[in-house]
Amino acid sequence: MKIIDAHSHLWLRQDTVVDNMPIQTTKNGRSLFMGSEVQMLPPFMIDGKNSAEIFLSNMDYAQVSAAVVVQEIIDGCQDEYLSEVQKKYGNRFICCGLAVDSDSILRQVESTSFKAVAIPGHRLNVPLNSDEMVSAFKAMEKKSMILSMCLGDDAAQIAQMDEVIKECPNLKVAIGHFGMVTTPSWKQQIMLARHKNVMVESGGITWLYNSEFYPYPSAIKAIKEAADMVGIDKLMWGSDYPRTITAITYKMSYDFVVKSTELTEKEKQMFLGENAISFYGFTDLVDLPYVKNMSE
Repeated sequence: MKIIDAHSHLWLRQDTVVDNMPIQTTKNGRSLFMGSEVQMLPPFMIDGKNSAEIFLSNMDYAQVSAAVVVQEIIDGCQDEYLSEVQKKYGNRFICCGLAVDSDSILRQVESTSFKAVAIPGHRLNVPLNSDEMVSAFKAMEKKSMILSMCLGDDAAQIAQMDEVIKECPNLKVAIGHFGMVTTPSWKQQIMLARHKNVMVESGGITWLYNSEFYPYPSAIKAIKEAADMVGIDKLMWGSDYPRTITAITYKMSYDFVVKSTELTEKEKQMFLGENAISFYGFTDLVDLPYVKNMSE
């Protein structure tokens, strides 16, 4: 089966400020993050470059055919780099431009660099259903762009997103982080996928269940529960690469699904690839044969 990663990140260097706190690449895969130094990348990525080429090597090894690259303001705006990545590796990546308000959404609509826009809604103060934002979302809808939206666990923001979806019924929307599945309002986020053009991707689910760790039985339970609510055809796998691979390998971020006995083979195929291929319109996907490990 073809495997598609619906939630990943790329950057050459982190160098930004969020809430007056610096976020900067340091050394050995570490970054200064909100007042402390954290292991942002695996320690062997000593130069701090989270490049497309390194990700492609991980994807090839894990037999992941393609990936959606989203953005987060904690990484700084990566539009310039991701535009280059999109041009160079168009059959492997769909990259999202970053937007944080109505003006930046409209700039992405006017640009020709990206077919999708990522909005870290959980970090915004502007109401998603304000007149300015809805007008910008309608511009995206008119241009047939895809919206990758991460929401917090604020029920009010979820209601705002529901209103946006109703105002823009033909706008394709991917809700990120599996609705922040470990928070009280996660089911309300999942239920947004009852709308015809809305999907949910699982980027960061292994992070959210990090205390439980591999093979993440509660994550499998949540996938099944979400499938019961909106249908397995509404759910997509996402890794949240590279942050999650400080704790596990890239392949481990999906093979807990492959090895689960709680999901059927068809459900696995849909969740891990088929749904994302249809939603994002991936074509010309590469075939990636299994390469035996030396230790096997």
